[in-house]
Amino acid sequence: MTADVLLPALRAKVRAAVHPAAQACACGTAASVLADRPDGAVVRHAGTVAKAHAADTDLPALAARMAVAAHPALAHVLLPPLGASVAELHGRPVTLWPYGTPVDRDDPEAAPWEEAGTLLAHLHRTPEPVLPSGLPPMRGPAKAARAIARLRAAGPHPAAAPVLRAWAVLPSWARGEAPMPDTRTLCHGDLHLGQLVRSQAGDWLLIDIDDLGRGEPAWDLARPAAWFACGLLPPDEWTRFLTAYRRAAGPAVPEDGDPWPALDVPARALTAQTAALAIAKSVAAGRPLDEVETSVIDACDRMAAHPPELTGEYAT
Repeated sequence: MTADVLLPALRAKVRAAVHPAAQACACGTAASVLADRPDGAVVRHAGTVAKAHAADTDLPALAARMAVAAHPALAHVLLPPLGASVAELHGRPVTLWPYGTPVDRDDPEAAPWEEAGTLLAHLHRTPEPVLPSGLPPMRGPAKAARAIARLRAAGPHPAAAPVLRAWAVLPSWARGEAPMPDTRTLCHGDLHLGQLVRSQAGDWLLIDIDDLGRGEPAWDLARPAAWFACGLLPPDEWTRFLTAYRRAAGPAVPEDGDPWPALDVPARALTAQTAALAIAKSVAAGRPLDEVETSVIDACDRMAAHPPELTGEYAT
């Protein structure tokens, strides 16, 4: 479905949600496009957001994820949807959400790292009775595997070899080829600061449930951990995030001591995923790799030369 067809329909959908029964628009705002990607188109009108999910979305899985987001026990962790129903628009599932103010990318000093760590810990501690039957596995490893497939499909590239070597030494669960070590904990699946918004009540909440599911909680700490290891996240910001997670009794890492035995494999997988997507996007755009992308690929080269020391449940 092309954007010139989907986006006007999505604008009409969200406007109708704000102004039912053909009421005249009195809010004085036009529908604005917040995102337009194959895996998610997002349009806002006033205080409501409509999201068109990927065309190949598993509908029962999406319904289970919506039920989690709507559960009262998670009202202070996940942004709740505006109703649990899933509509269909030009072959795309559509859900409605309240608008939340995103993190200000131009003010890194105000980045809510403590809030991110605390919310994540609370998510990981969600009691089993809250989770509906049919909730699928967290999609993090599967998304990493798709990124590697996209890299291979992009054709030969001089930077691809270290990424593929780093990927090859990971255990099968981190490559999406076997069950994760933890198959019970509720995980976000794609945690970064872009997944936090401030609600109308002023609270920070997690958004984007497309990868939500049961799985290995260390995966949710892996992107910040990978950025820190690659030199892209300052040590003090990583410390703020990890400390807050530990203070909230997050189960992914020990409450003190070295967190890396738990984080090493997921952080390596996220580094490989990031590098693979960087190369694939640079090929598609016909441009050279930039400095940040090159630093992530260099990290893959170092990782491939020093495979992870795998023990116990992380070795398979």
